[in-house]
Amino acid sequence: MGTYVIKLPDVGEGIAEAEIAEWNVKLGDHVREDDVLGSVMTDKATVEIPSPVDGKILWLAADAGVLVAIGSDFVKLEVSGEGNVNAAADAASAPAAEAPEALSPQEAVTTPAPEPAATPAAKRPATPPPGLQRRGLPRPIGEKPVASPAVRHRAREMGIDLRYVHGTGPAGRITHEDLDDYATGAAASAVRGGTLVADTSVVETPIIGLRRKIAAKMQESKRRIPHITYVEEIDVTEVENLRGRLNETKREDQPRLTMLPFLMRAIVAALRDSPKMSALFDDDAGVVRQYGAAHIGVAAQTAAGLVVAVVKHAEARDLWDCAAEIKRLADAARDGKATREELGGSTITITSLGPMGGLVTTPVINYPEVAIIGVNKIRMQAVYVDGGFVPRKIMNLSSSFDHRVIDGWDAAAFIQRIKALLEHPAMIFMEG
Repeated sequence: MGTYVIKLPDVGEGIAEAEIAEWNVKLGDHVREDDVLGSVMTDKATVEIPSPVDGKILWLAADAGVLVAIGSDFVKLEVSGEGNVNAAADAASAPAAEAPEALSPQEAVTTPAPEPAATPAAKRPATPPPGLQRRGLPRPIGEKPVASPAVRHRAREMGIDLRYVHGTGPAGRITHEDLDDYATGAAASAVRGGTLVADTSVVETPIIGLRRKIAAKMQESKRRIPHITYVEEIDVTEVENLRGRLNETKREDQPRLTMLPFLMRAIVAALRDSPKMSALFDDDAGVVRQYGAAHIGVAAQTAAGLVVAVVKHAEARDLWDCAAEIKRLADAARDGKATREELGGSTITITSLGPMGGLVTTPVINYPEVAIIGVNKIRMQAVYVDGGFVPRKIMNLSSSFDHRVIDGWDAAAFIQRIKALLEHPAMIFMEG
């Protein structure tokens, strides 16, 4: 038998390291050639790493969420034959921590045992803890809980009424373990016997994978970009009527239209008057790169978080083509199959929460872009028209701009142009 080492391959040009997103295998598993070992994440793209050979898993590089350098050891397999490394050399290169020196008798006595590591929240047992199973009514009136002064002091700090804690020590004495069990089950039982119980539970969730990428991206954007947010109310009654009519009469091979394709076409038209909105600001070099193309990013919600799929060259697409591309990219992003090319290269972004969009938002710019268009929910509202109030469909656009390169006047002019196009949707097709 031999050892076969799989190195983390180059998963993208200019990438020096990748984060382990998840493992599909564990130690001791037998895998076959082309089985997926795990996946790694770079920027916002997730790449699956297959096994090039059959073998048994001997070693994995690290837990999910850890960054691993490109070209470093990723997985070690036990394989038939000689493998691709010398076993003796591999053992010699193992960390010294794998073979600790023996302790002297004195060290063995005086060296304290290491404290057990805290169990991650995701790995805690799903069964109810003992304290929760034992929960019941408070003690009868006059019966005092039996506990040491240390336990009583700790219970006061934790906000726990000892009358509700069942003791497992001698003669029903309440122990520190009983407090821990009670606190663990507090969230599942907020009220006992008509008395409110303080919830002292804490759940720790590591920020890894896509969520960590999103967090870093948002922090970078807010740290670098002085945002200005401009909100405008738009009457979308006519464009909604048109959208409904087009959906009723569309061919079977055509996608169902949402508001986004209309907004996308309006943005393309508005960019002709405000080309500086389709740009990236390299603030390190002090250069704004203005693009003739409209590569419009569309924020899509996935199980792991928000990703931005990019409709390339929206200026060259009609309404139906925009709708089809939005759907294709959103489906790929939600299924985790979107490529790096499909998740990068945007020059301006649309973000929308659909029916949950609220009245006003303050979108965070997709750095290093200079503008983002935020779509809020459509609501029915009474509007005064020609001497009377009539019901109209109203929607707010909440859009943010990089105030270093976009003045407030220019931001307002850009959104006002989009407003005019959406309120008179025939102009969208005339502009195309």
